[in-house]
Amino acid sequence: MESNSAGQFSYVDSQPDLRTLIERMKKAECVAIDTEADSLHHYYEKVCLIQLSFLGKTYIVDPLAQMNLDAFLKELAHKSLILHGAEYDLRMLWASHQFRPRGELFDTMLAAQLVEGEARSLVALAEKYAGVELSKQGRKSDWSRRPLTDKQLAYAGNDTRYLETIAGKLKQELKKLGRLDWHRESCRRMIKATANDKPEPDPDRVWRIKGLSDLDRRQQAFVREIWHWRDSEARRSDTPPFKVMGNNLILDLALWASTTRSRSLRKGPRLPRNCVNRRLTALERAIEKARRLPESDWPDFLRGGGAGPIEYGPELDELRAECNRLAAELGLESSLVASRKQLETIVLARPKTKKELQSAGQLMNWQTDLLAPVVLSTLANS
Repeated sequence: MESNSAGQFSYVDSQPDLRTLIERMKKAECVAIDTEADSLHHYYEKVCLIQLSFLGKTYIVDPLAQMNLDAFLKELAHKSLILHGAEYDLRMLWASHQFRPRGELFDTMLAAQLVEGEARSLVALAEKYAGVELSKQGRKSDWSRRPLTDKQLAYAGNDTRYLETIAGKLKQELKKLGRLDWHRESCRRMIKATANDKPEPDPDRVWRIKGLSDLDRRQQAFVREIWHWRDSEARRSDTPPFKVMGNNLILDLALWASTTRSRSLRKGPRLPRNCVNRRLTALERAIEKARRLPESDWPDFLRGGGAGPIEYGPELDELRAECNRLAAELGLESSLVASRKQLETIVLARPKTKKELQSAGQLMNWQTDLLAPVVLSTLANS
């Protein structure tokens, strides 16, 4: 197991080293963990590094090396884990390795939300609770490329080095506020929610980007065809879609194309430098396809036999106001107490009991306890 020159971390990229790590990990009750993925550089994202800190040491496991990780992940799953912003890491670990924690989870970002009322970056928490200043350089690295530099690996190792210290102090604050059980329940739900394969995207919704509602149906048809062109190009080149074309440019191009008959895109919005030759020809074909679509094939936001938008009535505004007031009293973001979507489903269900409320809004126990008095009385009096 090779340690870097400064002794800050040990790099694990062979089966013998991994076996040594597993034996050391057996002695630990709690492990701080983080991952690095390549979603900023590839269409098909994957876990590229797994960082661990426990018993005063930091290790960086290379999942892209020729190693069998089964025994390592099995041992890790039964440890108490500390992560910062755990949802993304857990989703990536599940998608890449079918990994699901079996022990307790402590999310320092969620803990900061419950203590300080807002999500805080690891850099901010490390400075406040561990007294160290972490570098932000390296977070946009292409973690799939090998070899990685010592600077990249040192950055990755620092993502877990101070997590146990931070978690310990945040746990004390949660206890003082009487919110430790809130955090535990939220983490248990997070584990359950992230250990599922992503459902197949709805082909009628996957292309609907922000700003689409300002366009008419014909213009939306151009957006749809350009979006599918971008997705195809991203898949073909294993590149993140935003590196092929940004959403704002898709909207601009759709607006321009819907007002001109020209097949040449030279007079339209300025295209990315990578949009040449075969890729440019494919884009021109996508736009021409949209141009020839009959009105019956244009997209339409109205669904379900032409039913209009759902009317929630004044109760939704009343519940949102009550939720905002309650969150302000607690020093929390209102979305943490209940999201708008949860409140919408509650209004439609009109629960009369605490149990019905929890079921309707898919609320956790602590959210139900907070909301039941105001929600049930508001709905009963409306």
